[in-house]
Amino acid sequence: MSFKDKLLALCVVVVWGLNFVVIKIGVEQMPPLLLAALRFVLVACPAIFFIKRPQVPLRWLIAYGMTISFGQFAFLFFAIKLGMPVGLASVMLQAQVFFTILFGVLLLAEKLCWYHILGMLVTVFGMVILATAGLQSDASQVGITPGYVTGGITLTTILCILAAALCWGLGNISNKMIMRDHPTPVMSLVVWSALVPIVPFLACSWLFDGVAVMTASVVNIQLPTVLALFYLAYIATFVGYGIWGYLLSRYETWRVTPLSLLVPVVGMFSGALLLGERLSPQQMLGALVIIIGLLVNVFGGSLQQRLLQRT
Repeated sequence: MSFKDKLLALCVVVVWGLNFVVIKIGVEQMPPLLLAALRFVLVACPAIFFIKRPQVPLRWLIAYGMTISFGQFAFLFFAIKLGMPVGLASVMLQAQVFFTILFGVLLLAEKLCWYHILGMLVTVFGMVILATAGLQSDASQVGITPGYVTGGITLTTILCILAAALCWGLGNISNKMIMRDHPTPVMSLVVWSALVPIVPFLACSWLFDGVAVMTASVVNIQLPTVLALFYLAYIATFVGYGIWGYLLSRYETWRVTPLSLLVPVVGMFSGALLLGERLSPQQMLGALVIIIGLLVNVFGGSLQQRLLQRT
C-alpha cells in the first residue's frame, strides 16, 4: 500500500472513529430518531439526482436499508442518547463481525473456523465483563436528559448496541447477496438505500417523541446539531465510504478490512479527549477483551497458515 493510500486509510479510520462523538453531540439537542431521519435525508438528497439508481430488486434495497441503515442507527443513536459512552459503543458495535459470520453460516452455508469460535467466545466474555460493570455502576451519577431516562452502561444500553450490531450483520449479508447477484457501485447502493429508512425513522420519532418535540427540535435547531448532521451525512458517509471503496478496489480485502479495528480505538480516545469520558478499570478490561476477540477473528486464519507452513 502506497504512502498516500495509507494516509487515506488513516483518514477513514479517524473519520469513522470520530463519528461516535459527533452522534453524541447531535443527540444532545435533538431526538435520536429524528436526527437519524435528517441524516439520511441529507445522504439521499440531492445525491439521487446525480447518482444512477442501482439495478437491484426493490426487496433487496429495502432489506439493506432497513437493516444496515434503520436498524443499526436506530439502536445506536438511542443507546448513545441513553448515556452509553461513545468509546464503549464503538468497541461493542464491532460485534457485528461475529453476527455477520453467524448469519453467513446459517443463511449462506459458509464455513465456521476454530478462530471464529474462539474470537466469539473471547468477545462474549468481554461483553459479560462490561455488563457486570454496568449493573454495578451507580446510575445516579449520570446526567438526565429531558424525555429520556439515562443510565450509562446498563443492560438496556448494552442490548441496544448488540441489537445495532445484529442489524449491521444482517445488512452485511444483504450487501453480500446484492453484490453477488446484482453487482452495483457501493455509493449508488448507499445513496438510494438511504431513502428506505427516512419514513420509518420519522414515524418512530412521531410515536416516541411526538409532533411538538419534533417541530421544536427542527425550528430551534442549533449550530452544533447542524454541523453534526453534515458530518454524519457527508463526511462519515460520502468521504468515508468513498475512500473505503477506493481502497478495496486497489488492494486485497485482507489488507484493507483489518484497518477497521482501529475505529473503536479512535472512538475510545476521542470520547476521552473530547467528551471527558472516564472508564473504570473493569470497563477498560472488558473493552480490551473484546478487541482481543476481534484480533483473534481477523488474524487467526493468517496465524494458522504460518504455523502450517513452518511444520
